[in-house]
Amino acid sequence: MTIIELTPPALEPLTLAEIRAHLRLEGEEEDALLLALATVAREHLERETGLVLAAREFRLCLDDWPEDGIVTIPRGPVQAVTSVTVYDGDGVPQAVDLDGHLLDGQARPARLWLRHLPQPDRAMNGIEVEFSAGFGESGADVPETLKRAMLLHVAAMFAARGVVAPDAQPAVVPPGYDRLIAPFCRRGL
Repeated sequence: MTIIELTPPALEPLTLAEIRAHLRLEGEEEDALLLALATVAREHLERETGLVLAAREFRLCLDDWPEDGIVTIPRGPVQAVTSVTVYDGDGVPQAVDLDGHLLDGQARPARLWLRHLPQPDRAMNGIEVEFSAGFGESGADVPETLKRAMLLHVAAMFAARGVVAPDAQPAVVPPGYDRLIAPFCRRGL
């Protein structure tokens, strides 16, 4: 299973105004750094939780259909499945009919059931599921707890800016961060 990000986020969940207010900064001279740190904080949080905070498009590649016929999508919340494609042995794509499909996009992991499952003939990545995921189009759609965790993370990275280069972040995770994101993390046995 491979997930490919097809589009970057249109907006980051945190705005410059929110970051500046949290850090009690008035000037704009650090704005480029703050935006870079906000991106790092979002990416780190998405890796830790499996959530997609900023809405965007993805492609899930599978070798074969699951035995129970229910495709699990490990990133979410999934808003919509836009296409499903199956490839034959020559690499020719065939669109799968989405009529009557069922999507439980809020489940963790999200689940997709399709009425018809044509078999792929390509040995690897013979099935592609394209979907949109994320809490919404703006930071206002992201749960406030996750935004608070990101603000704490940005503040910790900002405080270490002279010690750790922005491209080497996240080197610092602040105290309390793990407790804030814990309810959103999926834990395995």
